[in-house]
Amino acid sequence: MSAAFQADLQSDLQADLRSDLQADLRSDLRSDLRSDLRSDLQSDLQADLRSDLRSDLRSDLDRIADRVGAVPDPELPMISLADLGVIRAVREGADGDVEVVVTPTYLGCPALSAIEADLRTVLAECGHPYGRVTWALAPAWTTDWISEAGRRKLADHGIVPPGDAGAPLPVRLGLGRPCPHCGSVATRPLGPFGQTGCQTILVCTACKESFPHMKAV
Repeated sequence: MSAAFQADLQSDLQADLRSDLQADLRSDLRSDLRSDLRSDLQSDLQADLRSDLRSDLRSDLDRIADRVGAVPDPELPMISLADLGVIRAVREGADGDVEVVVTPTYLGCPALSAIEADLRTVLAECGHPYGRVTWALAPAWTTDWISEAGRRKLADHGIVPPGDAGAPLPVRLGLGRPCPHCGSVATRPLGPFGQTGCQTILVCTACKESFPHMKAV
């Protein structure tokens, strides 16, 4: 075999080897590029999905909060739970389920079980049958949390709304609260309890009529 022939053969082999290596390299690069693009695309899609889910959840929570807040109080059906000030939060729980946080007016309130049942019904109607109601005892509920709309509704139904919870005891008990019948402030407590545990009965010394008053706490 001549030296020239060997040189040509070696050159051809090197060229073939170089071509094969380049082809393998291009294939590896394409594979790596596809993998990187797939990973980036997957990451972007996951971020978009999480963003969409968060947006949907916020919208859903707002809708649920409106429905939950509109539930009437079982003992004072003229006002909603939102007006009463007992709904503290509607949020996503740590496990992903919707959680409604409620502060009871007082622990012995007989309406608590009815409130929880009504709220669970609303959660189920909103597509969250596994949503839960959580009772928050601190900070304690105060009549100062009743909305102005709630106070007007109480007054419209003949129940004198509570005064300032920080007022002196006689005022909180209803002394001097305006009579819904004649407007006189010559009123005083008549009985410690009304139709519900959160009410007292006042009497007007001017017109002699009695009327319910929501205690300030």
